[in-house]
Amino acid sequence: MRYDISQTTHYEYANNVALSSQLVRLTLVNRPGLKVISQRVDVDPVPTTQRAYLDFFGNENLWLSFLEPHGALIIETRALVERDAPPLPDPKQTPAWEDVRAACAANLNPGPDSPVHFLFHSRRVSLDPKITAYAARSMKPGRPILEAVTELSNRIYTGFDYAPGVTDVASDPREAFELRKGVCQDFAHVMIAGLRGLGLAAAYISGYLRTRPPPGKKRLQGADAMHAWVAVWCGDEHGWIEIDPTNARHAGNDHIPLAWGRDYVDVAPVKGVIRVSGAHTLKATVDVVEMEPEPPMVMPA
Repeated sequence: MRYDISQTTHYEYANNVALSSQLVRLTLVNRPGLKVISQRVDVDPVPTTQRAYLDFFGNENLWLSFLEPHGALIIETRALVERDAPPLPDPKQTPAWEDVRAACAANLNPGPDSPVHFLFHSRRVSLDPKITAYAARSMKPGRPILEAVTELSNRIYTGFDYAPGVTDVASDPREAFELRKGVCQDFAHVMIAGLRGLGLAAAYISGYLRTRPPPGKKRLQGADAMHAWVAVWCGDEHGWIEIDPTNARHAGNDHIPLAWGRDYVDVAPVKGVIRVSGAHTLKATVDVVEMEPEPPMVMPA
């Protein structure tokens, strides 16, 4: 699938910002199943200095510094990508979840895609006994891991209400769990907390959803904004498999990954420090449009 992805992130300040530094994670990178064909990032005002680098998990970070007063900050991104998600294994043929847990504990690989980085509590994911017990209901003895985590995702989908505004980006998963309400970030954090509490590795993915579904298909929840879902390590043979608890489905060609991390903090699209008085507002718009396939090249006779 080929997609044209555009996003506008617009901060409006009540008073001029004297100076600011911003860390932006809105640049797509090549990953397994994702090829970036072209991409650009436009910033208004033009930053005084900027620097791009890859972080430990392979996400591109753009560091911006502004030393001139400004009343707004607009970041516009545009990308053309090809998405070809890897096929899923038969859930019943994946290893028992207890075997995967043992493999996680025994893994000594320090690399960025190793499960060891995604086993413990992190800044936005606490390990709560109630959430662990909730996840454990799907982990019957000897059950194949992909079958078990798929059921857990489905239970979050059916048991929680999608309700913007009841939580915020700083919320702990315990808040959404107690309320049984939240948004994609909350559902991902709850699922991650439950799996990590059982000794399984789970990562947080930020990204995009196709804006308009194919004919006859249901529109995915969260398609008008940035989205979040989960990757679960399913053993050496199958590696990381992505699951979207907000929509009760495995992440496929409708999901375009932007950044990986332990939780939202590792992948926050924009964060920084500003010197200003008064409030500010944020408006973000996202559009992910499927492109028509290019016609085959016809060679002259």
